[in-house]
Amino acid sequence: MYLTQELIAKKRDGVTLGADEIAAFVQGVTAQTVSDAQIAAFAMAVWFRGMDLSELKSLTLAMRDSGEVLRWQGLGGPVLDKHSTGGVGDLVSLVLGPVIAACGGFVPMISGRGLGHTGGTLDKLESIPGFSSSIAIDQFQQLVKTNGIAIVGQSEKLAPADRRFYAVRDITATVNSVPLIVASILSKKLAEGLNALVMDIKLGSGAFMREPEQARELAMEICRVATDSGLPCNALITDMNVPLAWSAGNALEVHEAIDFLTGKPRHERLHNVVEALASEMLVLGGLAASRSEGKDKVHSSLDSGEAAECFARMVASQGGPVDLLDRPGKYLPSATISKPVFPDSPGVVTCMDTQSIGYVVVYLGGGRQRVEDIIDPAVGLADLCTVGQQLDVHIPLATIHASRETDWQRAAARLKSAIQMGKPTAGAQPVIYQRIDGAHLVQDTTLA
Repeated sequence: MYLTQELIAKKRDGVTLGADEIAAFVQGVTAQTVSDAQIAAFAMAVWFRGMDLSELKSLTLAMRDSGEVLRWQGLGGPVLDKHSTGGVGDLVSLVLGPVIAACGGFVPMISGRGLGHTGGTLDKLESIPGFSSSIAIDQFQQLVKTNGIAIVGQSEKLAPADRRFYAVRDITATVNSVPLIVASILSKKLAEGLNALVMDIKLGSGAFMREPEQARELAMEICRVATDSGLPCNALITDMNVPLAWSAGNALEVHEAIDFLTGKPRHERLHNVVEALASEMLVLGGLAASRSEGKDKVHSSLDSGEAAECFARMVASQGGPVDLLDRPGKYLPSATISKPVFPDSPGVVTCMDTQSIGYVVVYLGGGRQRVEDIIDPAVGLADLCTVGQQLDVHIPLATIHASRETDWQRAAARLKSAIQMGKPTAGAQPVIYQRIDGAHLVQDTTLA
């Protein structure tokens, strides 16, 4: 029997907590015997004092065990997933999951909604008429077995302690605590019953991790805890100083994902990230002998149309239209106003404030400023320029999709202020900074 206030005091004073103590605290969170105030105090103590590996592993496993842990039998392939820390134009999950399914993996993806300036996979998919992300666990597992992939929201039965923990962290300035981020992410991924996990840690102006050391610390901690908990895990640190796609906005990103899967021109940076993450997943899952072979399989799944077919089956099985890929314009909502915004003078795009660009979508109604806000799935940005691109007064910064003219005008002004123009600079913006091997914590490259 442990008194909650004593556990908080020990953590506050820098004492290392034992596995039993942490488990008791998490059990109290789940059972509602620990108050929101006590969760907040504990979170702030962790924010200041941190956690060592043993504590962090204990917290992660206790949160995993606060609910059900999925078991998979007779699939005939590995259970794989990836997690991104979020960005702008980050529609990777929409194409990566079907690619992995087409290559023989099984992807039980539990995704989230938009947070701050970043978009959410569930919000994007729910712009598809009829698509449901609220599915019972047994049906979720059956869909994964049948289609190779299903994308749903977090169930109250999977890692319920995390749901309560995160709600308190969100309003107490403790969201960016690395130990709490690690436990939050991994408790849910471990509850999925995965055979392997790949992390996409975003770095830059549109990411929650703005500094290289922050991104590296988070990536290494997640890999270390996951691997030590029996879940093979590698991480890529990828660039978010530039939006990852040509679009930012829910239905617009779904449309771009469909174009990507069906062989239309693909954004180079998006393609590079999908290719790199997918090849990591295929190697960890034993579906490819090397990352080079994994990339070949990714290309084959896209060129053959198998990845597109996996996406189509997933959408139809979760309530969406069966012919979405053939006629996306018929189903995806469109904004009342759609027109380009042009630069004031010609030049090269030298810098993009990606967080501000993400907030342009939020202000248009494509994200939430309050929890209770209802998203307009049709609004956002398309045809986004990118760093290094030569523009003139006839080549747009982007096409703004808005519900009202006044919204378009405000979005245009904000977008112009978020994009800097100038003379060409040497060197292209990298998209992948670093790879971290969870088994050996081998760093293949060095952050610039």
